[in-house]
Amino acid sequence: MHLPYLSAERAMRANAAPRDAPFALIEKVGGAMRVAATDPSAHALGIVPGLTLADARARIPGLAAIDHDPAADRALLEELADGCDRYSPTVATDPPRGIVIDIVGCLHPFGDDALGETGLAADLRRRFERRGLSPTTAFAATPDAALALATFGGNIVMALPVTALRVDGEIHRALRRAGLRTLDALAKRPRAPLAARFGMATTEALDRLLDRAVPIAPRRHPPEFAVETRFAEPIVQTDAVLATLDELMRRAAAMLAERARGGRRFEAALFRSDGHVARLGIDTGQPTRDAGILARLFRERLDTLADPLDPGFGYDLIRLAVPVTEPLAAEQLMLGGGAVAEAELAALIDRLTIRLGRGRVRRFRAGDSHIPEQAAFDLPITDVAPPVAWDPPEPGEPPLRPLHLFDPPQPIEAIAEVPDGPPFRFRWRRVLHEVRRAEGPERIAAEWWRHHRDAGLTRDYYRVEDQAGRRFWVFRNGLYGVERGVPDWYLHGLFA
Repeated sequence: MHLPYLSAERAMRANAAPRDAPFALIEKVGGAMRVAATDPSAHALGIVPGLTLADARARIPGLAAIDHDPAADRALLEELADGCDRYSPTVATDPPRGIVIDIVGCLHPFGDDALGETGLAADLRRRFERRGLSPTTAFAATPDAALALATFGGNIVMALPVTALRVDGEIHRALRRAGLRTLDALAKRPRAPLAARFGMATTEALDRLLDRAVPIAPRRHPPEFAVETRFAEPIVQTDAVLATLDELMRRAAAMLAERARGGRRFEAALFRSDGHVARLGIDTGQPTRDAGILARLFRERLDTLADPLDPGFGYDLIRLAVPVTEPLAAEQLMLGGGAVAEAELAALIDRLTIRLGRGRVRRFRAGDSHIPEQAAFDLPITDVAPPVAWDPPEPGEPPLRPLHLFDPPQPIEAIAEVPDGPPFRFRWRRVLHEVRRAEGPERIAAEWWRHHRDAGLTRDYYRVEDQAGRRFWVFRNGLYGVERGVPDWYLHGLFA
C-alpha cells in the first residue's frame, strides 16, 4: 500500500491546512525552503517535492506553505500499520509513505483467493478513506514489486519505469542516459555487464523486484498461537468484550493443551472499526493455560488502566495471541499440598504484577560471577530465572555476604597494623570506627578471562566489627607493593 498524500492528508485531518486551496508542506534544506510534500491539487498544477518555495509561488501565487512534520507522518504511518494487523500478523512499514502486508494464508475472511485479494483491498481502502486518506494498493509475489506497482500504478511490473528500482537517483539518471527506461529493457540485459557498469546494487534491486522474494521484517513477531473473533456488527459494551475474551481464552487453552504448552504472556488486540487498536497484555510467573485464571487477570488489567477503553463506534475484531510459551505437562498433586501452595503463590504474584506493573514486582537472581556486585541482580519476577543456583550457607557460620551492598563501594580511610593485614581503624563519612574484631582476608581476584584489558585489581575482603557492635564488609583494592604501591580501602556492605 502506498499513501502518496500522507503528509498533506494528515495536515488536513489536523485542521492545519486549507481544504479548498492548494498548499505545500515545506522544510529547510541547504539554507533554502523547499517543498517536501503537496496536496493533490498543488501536485496537479506542477508543484513537486524538491522545488524551492520561491519557484513554487512563482507558479502558483499565494500558495499556502505549512511546516513539514516528518515525526508526525511516521507516527501516523505506525498507527495505520497497527490497524493493518487485522489482515495479517506480518506487517511492515516502508517509510515515509508505504506499508507492506504479507497476506499468504490470510485471505479466508475475504473469500477464495481471487475474491479474497479484491475483498481485502476494498476493505482496506474503505477504512482508510473513512479517515480521510487515499491509499493505492497492489498485489505481487515480492514486497518490492508490490510497492512499485502501488507507487507507480499499473498491473505489469515489466512495464514500470526504471525509477521503480530502489537505488540512488544517480543510477536512475545513468540508466536513462543509457537508453534503459523500463524494467523490461533492463531485465533483458545480461546481469554481469549491468553490475559492472551500474553497480551490484542495481542488479540486486532488480532481482528483488522481479523474482527474489526477500522476507519483510515484521513490526511484531508472529505469535505461535493466536485466536480471533470477527463481528458482523461492531460491539461497544464492555461485558460483550469480556465475554469474547473469555471464549478466546478457552479456545487458546485448548490449543495449548493439545501441544502440552503453557503461556507466559497473553496479548489481546481490540480492533476498532475506525482503525484504532487497543492492546492489553498480561504476564504470568509460571506457564499456564487455565482460562479462569487468565480471565481474572485480564479483568484486573482492565481495572488498572489509567485511561479506560474507549470503544468509539465499536470493535469489529478481537484477537488473543500467546507470543511466549513454555512446556507444561500435567502434574500429579502431592499429598502434602505443596503444588497447591505453589499455585496460590504464583496466582498472587500474577495479580500483584497486573496491579502494580510488570517491572514493579521483582526478585533477586544469582549471577554467574564471583565478583560481589555481579553475583546477584534483580529483575521482574515474571522473567525466566537463569540456570544459576544460590551458594548454600555453611551451617552455624555467620553470613559471608552482607544484606546491604553499596554500588559503587564507598571509599574509606583505613590504617592497618601491617601493610597486608586487616584494618584496626577506619573513617567513613567523617566518623571514626575502632575495629574490635576482624576476620579475613577473603581474596577475590579479577575476572581476567572476561576482560582482557583493565580487568581490575585483586581484592582482600574483611568482616570487621567496631566497638559499638556494628559490622562492616571492607576490602583493600590491590595487592600491596605488587599491584599498587599503597592500596585504597573501600566499604562494600553492612551486615545486619
